[in-house]
Amino acid sequence: MAMDIRQLAAVTAVADHGTFSAAADALGTVQSNVSAHVARLERELGAVLVDRSRGQLTEEGQVVVARARRVMAELEALVSDVAAVRNVVSGAVSLGMIGTTARWLAPVLLAESARRHPEVRITLAEAGSSVLEAELVDGRLDIAVTNLPVVDHDLAGERLFDEDLVLVLPPESPLASHGSIDLTELEGVPLLLPMRGTAFRDEIDDAVRPAGFSLTPRAELDGVRLIASLTFDGHGPAVLPATAVPGFLRSQWASVPVRGLPRRQVGLASRRRGLLPAPARALRAIVVEAVQAELAAGRRPGIHPPGETVPPADPPPARGR
Repeated sequence: MAMDIRQLAAVTAVADHGTFSAAADALGTVQSNVSAHVARLERELGAVLVDRSRGQLTEEGQVVVARARRVMAELEALVSDVAAVRNVVSGAVSLGMIGTTARWLAPVLLAESARRHPEVRITLAEAGSSVLEAELVDGRLDIAVTNLPVVDHDLAGERLFDEDLVLVLPPESPLASHGSIDLTELEGVPLLLPMRGTAFRDEIDDAVRPAGFSLTPRAELDGVRLIASLTFDGHGPAVLPATAVPGFLRSQWASVPVRGLPRRQVGLASRRRGLLPAPARALRAIVVEAVQAELAAGRRPGIHPPGETVPPADPPPARGR
């Protein structure tokens, strides 16, 4: 089999850009070259990879592209690792980050990376945890800062910090005047909630279940930053991480601690298999150090070292049912 990297790059570009012509533009070549590379790969594999009538990958094509991304990432990592042996960290790294953490961590990360490793090119993607996990698995991302625990068995997570969860609502709401509320006081309150099946939603539901009720969703959304934006636009209260409320909005919104809710766990996720390339290893080290510095300085109210003891919650009141 004479498969080469140009064939893998061609079919991956078609997957990313939707058409052969757009793939050619992205690769800096002509459409006929992309078509020829894909057709040659199909002949060698004995399978159709792209449905030309719909411009979409076939099932076989999806398998090939997922593997091709990893192959190309390993080849780029090889070049970066050789450079790192000469004490020059260079190359590209793709980092994903949940939005509420990216708001304060990304500026620190970019500044420190530019200072230490000016030859590293960073692509930073903001998304919800479920999207970031999927992009890690298929090789689009090298590492990601995401909610823990990770769901996909192909990924491993390293805990960075724990974060308080608070009820965010307008200051004129009845619950806003409370210094804190018990978890049971959320019963019947229509909330903007994370989608079911996400780590963040599972944590909240697991905390509520022993109290004998379910939260009432006004809407269920993928992405804590999206939930926060809709809350700040007046579409409903939400249980949010403490850092989801930026400093300039803290005087306009009430953040009420909820006794009985666990802290959110945030960490670094990466693929279990394969060695991180040198640029990704360098960026990972900067992320860890930046978080530790923020924790030590106390600049981010509501975030805590991993595993720090949570103050015990008051027992829930007796329910007449």
